[in-house]
Amino acid sequence: MDAFLQFLRSVKHAAQSLTFTLGNSSITAWSILYLLALLFVLIYVSGKLKDWAVNRLFARSGTDIGVRQAIGTIARYVILSIGFIVVFQTAGVDLSAVTILAGALGVGVGFGLQNITDNFVSGLIILFERPVKVGDRIQVADITGDVIRISPRATTIVTNDNISIIVPNSEFISSRVINWSHSDRMVRLHVPVGVAYKSDAEFVKELLFTVASEHPGVLKDPQPDVIFEEFGNSSLNFVLRVWTTKYITTPPTLRSDLNFRIKKIFNENGVEIPFPQRDLHVKSGVLDVKSVGSDHQM
Repeated sequence: MDAFLQFLRSVKHAAQSLTFTLGNSSITAWSILYLLALLFVLIYVSGKLKDWAVNRLFARSGTDIGVRQAIGTIARYVILSIGFIVVFQTAGVDLSAVTILAGALGVGVGFGLQNITDNFVSGLIILFERPVKVGDRIQVADITGDVIRISPRATTIVTNDNISIIVPNSEFISSRVINWSHSDRMVRLHVPVGVAYKSDAEFVKELLFTVASEHPGVLKDPQPDVIFEEFGNSSLNFVLRVWTTKYITTPPTLRSDLNFRIKKIFNENGVEIPFPQRDLHVKSGVLDVKSVGSDHQM
């Protein structure tokens, strides 16, 4: 044990003897190690405080998870900003020299790291304006999934196949984003249905209402409705419109369930689902082979 302590003292002495000059400050290698250790502790502790505030402190008030994440992230940024200043002062670093260095780095950021800066600023806009928040069901470009994390540079989306997709924050500011749960998690789905022309339209409407009312995933309020959309080429086209909160992440599943039930109830009640048909009329005629042959010889 004494040998180990002696080794640490010798390492500290060697680190203190190695000195650098930054502005008006003299910085030793030991100060740099001390500074890095404090920065590590600051980043680690601020992350733990954020998780505690989001998952425990704010959770007691029943606040939405997206609001909790936004408040926790902003609070962590504030803690990190103040903590960096305190850590540099504790390590004996001249902040004026750091300001000069930061200005020089800022020029580099402006020219070489434009995308990172753009994503960072976009992340701040997302946190303050909250067009997208944790827990939302969104669609951006060809990606559809649930937002599980918003970081300073990118947002993590998990699809129905449990695939995590990292989307740069600038995509949410510069592109069109469809947010299925921006105000609440209630959406309306459309299920198109075609029946034969000989079908009774009012009876078809009653059957579709029956299918919607018997499905546990369809809301009773707002109630479903049926639209007689058009007279198609081969069918009378209806649209069954239903509201749901349970199937917001898996709308194809609800459509599939309703289609199965519609097919079954139509079969039971003799309602025909047509397929495209075309009538072909062939006119009979007589071909004068001799005449054709004589014309060809001429």
